[in-house]
Amino acid sequence: MISNKQLFLLNTAQTSTTPKMLEIDYADGIYIYDKKGKSYIDLVSGFAVSNIGHRHPAVLKAIQKQLDKYLHLTVYGEYIQSPMVKFAAKLVSVLPPSLNNVYFVNSGTEATEGALKLAKRYTGRSGIISCVNAYHGSTHGALSVMGNEQYKQAYRPLLPDVSFIRFGEAEDLAKITTKTACVIIETVQGEAGIRFPTKDYMQKLRTRCTETGTLLILDEIQAAFGRTGKLFAFEHFGIVPDILLLAKALGGGMPVGAFIADQKVMSVLAENPILGHITTFGGHPVSCAAGLASLEVILTDRLVEGVDDKEQLFRELLVHPAIREIRGKGLMLSLQLDTFDQVEKVSRLCSDAGVIIDWFLHCETALRVAPPLIINEKEIRKVCKIILNALDQLEAPIIA
Repeated sequence: MISNKQLFLLNTAQTSTTPKMLEIDYADGIYIYDKKGKSYIDLVSGFAVSNIGHRHPAVLKAIQKQLDKYLHLTVYGEYIQSPMVKFAAKLVSVLPPSLNNVYFVNSGTEATEGALKLAKRYTGRSGIISCVNAYHGSTHGALSVMGNEQYKQAYRPLLPDVSFIRFGEAEDLAKITTKTACVIIETVQGEAGIRFPTKDYMQKLRTRCTETGTLLILDEIQAAFGRTGKLFAFEHFGIVPDILLLAKALGGGMPVGAFIADQKVMSVLAENPILGHITTFGGHPVSCAAGLASLEVILTDRLVEGVDDKEQLFRELLVHPAIREIRGKGLMLSLQLDTFDQVEKVSRLCSDAGVIIDWFLHCETALRVAPPLIINEKEIRKVCKIILNALDQLEAPIIA
């Protein structure tokens, strides 16, 4: 009989030539289990998705309840569907007053696409500014604002009138002009290896966008829902975006994304032409039910309040000559090493020892540490010991 491994390689499109090839049987909490029953602590949260862990009981209950009612009914925006309406209202209730209108899509890259269209339509401008080493998704519009040519060159031509500034460099903000429709920027750069900007920079960015009538799009697809120690990462900086992008942890494990703006901005998609942005499955009732349940768990269980202490424990324990720097905030951290070979070896050794750890698209010399927010002290100590043991097996680092 042909194995699942063979079928995986034969019938499913591959994203790299070196997939991890773990065959997963089930997942629960911070753990995933392979077909042989071996457990792995998920130290990357399914890439910023499982903030409350895998298969949280409240999410499963909400999904089951909705399954008993209806699944897909029609395209987004036509029917009043309770899960979508309630989820949008809950999101708006925890956001600043100007972020009061939610457009649900299926993923983060679709949220990017919708936001770029919205900014161009609302401002009547074509200029888009993104950041060097930015990542906002892989569809054509999102790829156009990716700040790494290595991943774009094979797919050109892309969107015109896109330019780039350096993340965190205030002198580059002069490039934002009255011809700029939007600046799209990650509140915390994720795939660049977790780059956390200063409050001064973010406030200057907000001011420059306001002065020029440019819409500020903050991408919190990775950083939202408590990961940085705030419910939303922009709360660290005393600013509010014009458009907010959410996905990943938004659905509690189910696929859903959103772009959120003021109603007066969002309304331009409804006319001249009507259906200015459409999606068949956006706001899917099961995904919205799961997302609402996940958000309520984060709020009710006050998961955000423990994030800073968990960050400090990671920083206290992860001391090793091979770690050049620990960047980030909360449970969105990166361990800077010297080479990709080191990162790859540590990742493999950790996997062998039951910890899933990975690297970054635009920073392959750093390791990602972003566990579910529910990880406890005992589990943090366990994973840190495994990481340190893996680092001990590297060749002695060259001291600069």
